[in-house]
Amino acid sequence: MTVTSNSSGGSSPAPVPEDLITVTIDGFQLRVPKGTLLIRAAELLGIQIPRFCDHPLLDPVAACRQCLVEIPDMGNGRGMPKPQPSCAITVMEGMVVNTQLTSAVADKAQRGIMEFLLINHPLDCPVCDKGGECPLQNQAMSNGQGETQFVDVKRTFPKPVSLSTEVLLDRERCIQCTRCTRFAAEIAGDPLIELMERGAQEQIGIAEGEPFDSYFSGNTVQICPVGALTGAAYRFRSRPFDLVSTPSICEHCAGGCAQRTDHRRGKVTRRLAGDDPQVNEEWNCDKGRWAFTYATQSDRLSRPLVRDEDSRALEFASWPEAIGMAAQGLAAARGNVGVLVGGRLTYEDAYAYAKFARVALNTNDVDARAREHSDEEAAFLAARVAGRPVDVDFTAVEKAPTVLLAGLDPEDESASAFLRLRKGMRKRGLKVYSLASHSALGLTKTKGTLVPTVPGDEGRTLNSLDVEHPEIVEAMGQEGAVILVGERLAAVPGALTAAVALSERTGARLSWIPRRAGERGAVDAGALPNLLPGGRPVADASARAEVARAWNVGSLPSGPGRDTDAIIAAAAAGELDALVIAGLELDDLPDPEAARAALARVPFIVSLELRASDVTDRADVVLPVAAVAEKSGTFVNWEGRHRPFGEALKVPGALSDLRVLSAIANEMDVHLGLPDAAGAYRELLELGPWAGDRPVGPAVRPVVPPEPGPGRALLSTWKQLLGTGRMEDGEPYLAGTARKARAYLSKTTADEVGVLDGGSLRVTGPLGTVTVPAVVTDIADRVVWLPANAHGCDIRRDLGATAGQTVELAAPTTNGRQQ
Repeated sequence: MTVTSNSSGGSSPAPVPEDLITVTIDGFQLRVPKGTLLIRAAELLGIQIPRFCDHPLLDPVAACRQCLVEIPDMGNGRGMPKPQPSCAITVMEGMVVNTQLTSAVADKAQRGIMEFLLINHPLDCPVCDKGGECPLQNQAMSNGQGETQFVDVKRTFPKPVSLSTEVLLDRERCIQCTRCTRFAAEIAGDPLIELMERGAQEQIGIAEGEPFDSYFSGNTVQICPVGALTGAAYRFRSRPFDLVSTPSICEHCAGGCAQRTDHRRGKVTRRLAGDDPQVNEEWNCDKGRWAFTYATQSDRLSRPLVRDEDSRALEFASWPEAIGMAAQGLAAARGNVGVLVGGRLTYEDAYAYAKFARVALNTNDVDARAREHSDEEAAFLAARVAGRPVDVDFTAVEKAPTVLLAGLDPEDESASAFLRLRKGMRKRGLKVYSLASHSALGLTKTKGTLVPTVPGDEGRTLNSLDVEHPEIVEAMGQEGAVILVGERLAAVPGALTAAVALSERTGARLSWIPRRAGERGAVDAGALPNLLPGGRPVADASARAEVARAWNVGSLPSGPGRDTDAIIAAAAAGELDALVIAGLELDDLPDPEAARAALARVPFIVSLELRASDVTDRADVVLPVAAVAEKSGTFVNWEGRHRPFGEALKVPGALSDLRVLSAIANEMDVHLGLPDAAGAYRELLELGPWAGDRPVGPAVRPVVPPEPGPGRALLSTWKQLLGTGRMEDGEPYLAGTARKARAYLSKTTADEVGVLDGGSLRVTGPLGTVTVPAVVTDIADRVVWLPANAHGCDIRRDLGATAGQTVELAAPTTNGRQQ
């Protein structure tokens, strides 16, 4: 941008590049790119034109008319006869614009519009949730009249209207700016709210029986320029000026979305989306916005617990006593201890577990993958993920001509990536292809194309794209094309190998998107049985020597350790002397019941946990750890981008996993040298990524999935964004917007088992049965899709089944007769 002044003399200006336009605003001449809106050009000069409907990430509509400016010259010697909305007019060569700062006409027009907006707007600022941070309130003071000509009774409505369980509407406050409706339709792809009625009765509403159940509805509350939309969880809880705000990062998925955590009197009251153009722009999902009450539930652990040798009951203990007991038990089992780490830890905490396992416990038996995984995935992460710089990022996804999804439903598993796909589709015509069992709702919202795939057949489908779908292979050969694979592919033999092969033969860039926030950081930190920090192979002697020198130890255990499945199997066989378990829910494991039985055979268990769980009930020492808001650290998102955050709440006695592990190590007379998160991060930076060779591992051939017989089907499934996870506990409003359990099956399969569309379907697995409504859709015959974590349908807990397994289908019966 170039800025000059009209009053300055001197030589003639330099030639203007073809893509720049010269415009004069309030006497200042500047050059801006062609197509720039007047309101954006004014912002470049530091001139703030009042506005309500305008938002930089939404399409302009000029609905509120508050941004009126005078245009005496359009660049052709003729001006506009009336004030014009600066949010909807682009610059023209030689245009002259006068804002409210230099034009009495513009100032009068803006004051008149403000008076119209306030005619029916209630003067309830002291009780409005927006009071103190309200654009209408601020601009009424700066750009409005001191008095009004309106003397009649203001319009009123019954209030509030529940658009959903989470979003409430006070209709009399609405100024019809349409920010909420445009966001829902343009950004989220959920046009569930719209302007209804006409004239003075125009108002925001929803269709009968169709609530505003969008994964992104909370953004409409944040961008509402008045207090018309409010969140049920925060309504009447606090005033903005009573809150302490801290920049933070979301802990719920691998997107790494920027947030702002607001707290009062030691308690988090709300979270807002942060502004980070490179990652989440200005949006976040409802889970990231409202799912923070899990840390204040009644089962929150606040004091250490140790198991009494006589009564075998857990009893409260002091920190020194609990640390001493943990150190004594682990020291006795040194060399035969398994370390199971959940995928929700910070980068620094994961590094502490990786270092603690090798230095204090002398083992490589450490794994952060509390989910289905495989040796193929371990080799893939070592070769293509760990310690790698950012190759595919959010911008690359948005600007790609084509994106292929494999084992990934972004709307459910990476919400911020889904919004970028939506944006790329709207703005640039991005084409999305998805290998899946059926067209999920998110694929429909991106106008994507389904590549029908039977569960477990993803590897073969990827390998056969050249023959069965050559148009996709051709599209993937375009410059900038991207392949996004999810963690679910780890459970499909040959799928990751096939994805890599497709990337190599088409030139498309490949990226892995896990579901949990700490998963990528754990890979980089070395919290895997085959990896040391920075992607260094455990089996490489030079890599071990390099890390040993950095850690100031003589040597490290050689040979890859056991993964989560092998650790659980060893525990079940009575081969482990001790376990260290952190941030892991047994229901997340492929076989929760087997894991519970295995824990019962381990002589000594140390649990580092936030809340009581199945693990803490079995543990011999329970050490409470800090929640995300109570510590500082870093999340590494799926791009490989480091997302640091600070401590929002100072809670006495709330220690991070890193500090607890350091205390145990000190008691074992093994010093980790990690005083705090900042020290761990510096040490990781000093180690840096592995510069040596990365073994790719053997190629894995796809396995043909079984063909179920009549009345049976292959199970297709994934976890929905909102469901039964413990990190959503304590938020009943959010739970009300979660998608209900549904079973998707083909017309042929439905007819075979005697189930009608909308009727009930009984699905039976190894451990039990669920009965859910059936939806007949375009899906392969003898395949059924069920949500993995919906209320009333948790497939691992209720069925004991996982994706690709065979389940039985039937119509429910009553007294021997089908319903």
